[in-house]
Amino acid sequence: MAKQEQPGLLILEIGGVCGVLKGHVELLKKHFHLITMKEFLKNKERLSEKIKSVFIHECRPVIDRELLQSLPHLKVIANSGVGVDHLDLKLISSFRVKVTNTPHAVSDSTADIGMALMLASARRLVEGCQIAVSPQTEHFAADWLGDEVTGATLGIIGMGSIGYKVAKRAKAFDMKVLYLNRNRRKEEEEQAVGAHYCEKMEDLLQQSDFVMLVVNLTPQTHKLIGKRELELMKPTATLINISRGAVVDHDALVEALQNGIIKAAALDVTYPEPLPRDHPLLKLKNIIITPHIGTATVQATRMMTEEAVANIQAVLNGLPIPSEVIPQ
Repeated sequence: MAKQEQPGLLILEIGGVCGVLKGHVELLKKHFHLITMKEFLKNKERLSEKIKSVFIHECRPVIDRELLQSLPHLKVIANSGVGVDHLDLKLISSFRVKVTNTPHAVSDSTADIGMALMLASARRLVEGCQIAVSPQTEHFAADWLGDEVTGATLGIIGMGSIGYKVAKRAKAFDMKVLYLNRNRRKEEEEQAVGAHYCEKMEDLLQQSDFVMLVVNLTPQTHKLIGKRELELMKPTATLINISRGAVVDHDALVEALQNGIIKAAALDVTYPEPLPRDHPLLKLKNIIITPHIGTATVQATRMMTEEAVANIQAVLNGLPIPSEVIPQ
């Protein structure tokens, strides 16, 4: 009996800056015939008939109308990661193509980076490392101090799966947890992590020692934190962003950090990424910026690929889809 041909899966490339991780290629090849964009563009007529799914890694390949029109048998676009702000969901849906993401794979690693940024900023770890290794350092100053995280108030804006896991970690530090979310969590879920619901963002901002952003980027959350919101925060407070860079007005943040409106910021995301090398945020001492590494662990990236595979297989086989993204 002839071996059944595997469904075609379009990817950007293998390796490189935005390509599929080399360590994940064999996992994908178990289930799909991998077709790179370079191969597809060289032989569109033949390969367009074979491609039934697209695997998005690091927001690539770019999905536009031209690509969608050239793939008549496309059934699903599987995004590796949670955020889908780089995808035009309504356009894709108009071609009767489904979109999936990988929320279950990323929640722990992203919550971890949120806690890491909070601790690093509070205890001034980056500055401390620079002092410890500097050739100019002759002694350690006794008055070089950071802030306690234990017992402080953490305000979480966005209490989805990632935000909730941040709250679980914060409980272990005996932090008071406030949260803002489109929908209030169940009472038992609040009690499990000691979280208190805020109906207004103003209340959360005014009371929190640390404000952590864990929202999706939507038209409603674009520049959610601007000049007004920063001025509502304590002058001793720190802003932490592990969501998307465009959730924060960078110009307003520069002004707030320069003028002591807030004490510090710690960002795993910016807009754009990376920032222009002359951007004023890069020149400030009271900020930590990491290169969007919330899910950059061996374990999380593997689980993201596995979750994407499960999503694709479900769509192609007409089964319930574990993580479908529905256009709003």
